[in-house]
Amino acid sequence: MSRSPKSPSSCSGGRIRLRGVLTRMSARTPTSTPTSSPPRSARDLARWRLRGQQLVTPHADSSGGVVRHLLAVQAENAGQAAWAVACRSRRPDAANLAGLLDRGTVIRTHVLRPTWHFVATDDVAWLIEVTAPRVRPVVFRQLGEVHGLGADDVDRATQLVLDVLGGEPDRTREELAQHLAEAGMELAGQPLMHLLGVLELDRLVCSGSPREGVHTYARFEDRVPAAPPVDRDEALARLALRYFTSHGPATERDLAYWATLTLGDVRRGLAQVQHRLDSFELDDRTYWHAQGAQPPAGEQQPAGHLLQILDELYRGYQESRMVLDADGLVPTGRESAIGMALVDGQMVGSMKRTVGRRVRFDVVPYRGSLSAVEQDALQAAAARYGAFLGLEHELVVRS
Repeated sequence: MSRSPKSPSSCSGGRIRLRGVLTRMSARTPTSTPTSSPPRSARDLARWRLRGQQLVTPHADSSGGVVRHLLAVQAENAGQAAWAVACRSRRPDAANLAGLLDRGTVIRTHVLRPTWHFVATDDVAWLIEVTAPRVRPVVFRQLGEVHGLGADDVDRATQLVLDVLGGEPDRTREELAQHLAEAGMELAGQPLMHLLGVLELDRLVCSGSPREGVHTYARFEDRVPAAPPVDRDEALARLALRYFTSHGPATERDLAYWATLTLGDVRRGLAQVQHRLDSFELDDRTYWHAQGAQPPAGEQQPAGHLLQILDELYRGYQESRMVLDADGLVPTGRESAIGMALVDGQMVGSMKRTVGRRVRFDVVPYRGSLSAVEQDALQAAAARYGAFLGLEHELVVRS
């Protein structure tokens, strides 16, 4: 797993300085009313995020509540992302999110970064509009530089896709490829995936009703009700408030990564809502969070979690991501694990999930072994995950 430089996770204490209100507000370095009890360390910061992201009690009432609270949930792997949503709700139920996707209350689309996210229908239009300008060129470039498609090719393919979906919504990518082939355009696999990603970022297509668990596409205008346009400054302010309220404590650079924004845009948004947030300093970084929120005191439940590496607890940050590794146990360099075994907000091992007649979780501890307390916490996490899938579970700890 990659580690960002200057991570506060490398120390167990941490220098803290409360941040007061300046007499003159600066959009470059927003300031806020100080919190009364800032965290003492990176470990405490990680525990705070567990609660803020609803991974410990009190959980959200429903899957829809989770998506709305977090604003967006990365959903590249739809199956595992379903657990990322469900494990934050009081009664994890796969049918809950499936129903929201079927009805279009939640949309799965490219937004924030060049990948899929679950987003509430009410939020999807303004969120794409404010973040697409820096994301779309990355995806569009692939069509020409990698796949050799010219502007005329893209325009023709776009019209063909929209014509098909206008008459037959909820088509899979394979079905769209077949329609394109019948019209004389051989476009499938990665080229078609990138084209559809561009169309999602242009708010021309989005997810349709899934068919037997398979992702489909529909026209954006048929799936998402029209809404009044949101001014960019207002959208930046809305984004800053929603992100720091749900993902906080977090830094400006964390938000810039999460939403593919410039630091200037992050600060423009933050300057407008800083009076509705609190902040503190830890290891020379300013962290913003929901106003009035305090670090958790005492034990939190559940203590153990088995999550994918794409979970918002990890992927929702960059600069301060590795507060999840306060002891510096996780190998540096390229991310090699596809899952995390966490206890009390700390990564105690890598995790691989295998689904068959039962669901098996293979955990490789970073310390070489797990304590009895850690093993019990992860056994409970495996049981919850297995119950969600309707399968017996098995936790295998490898040395």
